[in-house]
Amino acid sequence: MPATWIGKGAVESIGCDVAAAGAELVVMDCTLSPGQQRNLERRWQCKVIDRTALILEIFGARARTREGRLQVELAHLTWQRSRLVRSWTHLERQRGGFGFVGGPGESQIELDRRLIDDRIARLKRALETVRKRRALQRQARAKVPYPVAALVGYTNAGKSTLFNRLTAAGVAAEDALFATLDPTMRRIALPRGRRIVVSDTVGFISDLPTELIAAFRATLEEVALADVILHVRDIARPDAAAQAESVRRILSDLVAGEKLASATIEVWNKIDRVDGPGLERLRNRADRANDRIRLVSALTGAGVDGLCAEVEDLLGAARRRMAIRVPYEKGAALAWLYDRGAVVERTDDEAGSLLIVDIEQSDCRTLDSRYGLSTASGIADAPARP
Repeated sequence: MPATWIGKGAVESIGCDVAAAGAELVVMDCTLSPGQQRNLERRWQCKVIDRTALILEIFGARARTREGRLQVELAHLTWQRSRLVRSWTHLERQRGGFGFVGGPGESQIELDRRLIDDRIARLKRALETVRKRRALQRQARAKVPYPVAALVGYTNAGKSTLFNRLTAAGVAAEDALFATLDPTMRRIALPRGRRIVVSDTVGFISDLPTELIAAFRATLEEVALADVILHVRDIARPDAAAQAESVRRILSDLVAGEKLASATIEVWNKIDRVDGPGLERLRNRADRANDRIRLVSALTGAGVDGLCAEVEDLLGAARRRMAIRVPYEKGAALAWLYDRGAVVERTDDEAGSLLIVDIEQSDCRTLDSRYGLSTASGIADAPARP
């Protein structure tokens, strides 16, 4: 029903339940228009909020950093602006004034909308500053270009627990919706020595309000620019497939389709909650899928080593195996190669060190510009090795 979203009979039935329970709040799992919200509140004589308002309330309670609070406030004001009509019953009230802004005859709703618009403009400017700061941080990371692996997934899928397992960072990890709002980044070393940056991100949810996607743009950019996307799924949930599809839809708006397909590893988390036969069925499903899928338990650590190896293999596809001769007087270049590449073999002689190393092609340019080691001075493709 357009006036109340649900039918007249349902309104009356729920109204009886509300009165019997003495409820002061009803949460509707849908998106209500301002008029529908107002009509239901009149019928039930209590506060009514919809799905978007509930998510905004949870986000407001979870935000810890200044950036997180700015993002939540922007989303809340953007949503609230369209609902000013239900906040005032005295729209005929006029106020006097002077000057060009808010002059005589300005109604209360016009004043409120103008105040909200001013605040939204200030928040957007503040978040644009945050966005520029993130861009500067990415430029700084590009000078020592560690690949980034972003943890994404449905809310409460276990991303922060996996982040802690990988990095020992000790970030807050709770069995609660949207426990993480503020992105955290840490550097780790993979099994074969490759160093990467792991990023923990805000959880997604089905039908994510557009206000939230817009407000969290600066945060979600980290996902769009990541080299590897780890899609963490709570595989023990009966609706795991529906949750995964919701995440894919949101990711498809953030990341180009070709990159999304080539850079994503599905992490089937919480296998500790699956019994033996169920776990075997999951392994069979993963084998039949022919995709990059890893079964893990972030809580116990099962399968995490295999996940790290998978990330390293995916990143290794962009590397070349090179033979690089480093003179003894360029010890800084030798240390840099051990830090940035994966040294497979080393031979020392009177002229220096000959390294067989797997390294990014972009790092070869850094070797040339920073240390003066170029193809002419002894860099060449190494022979293929098993």
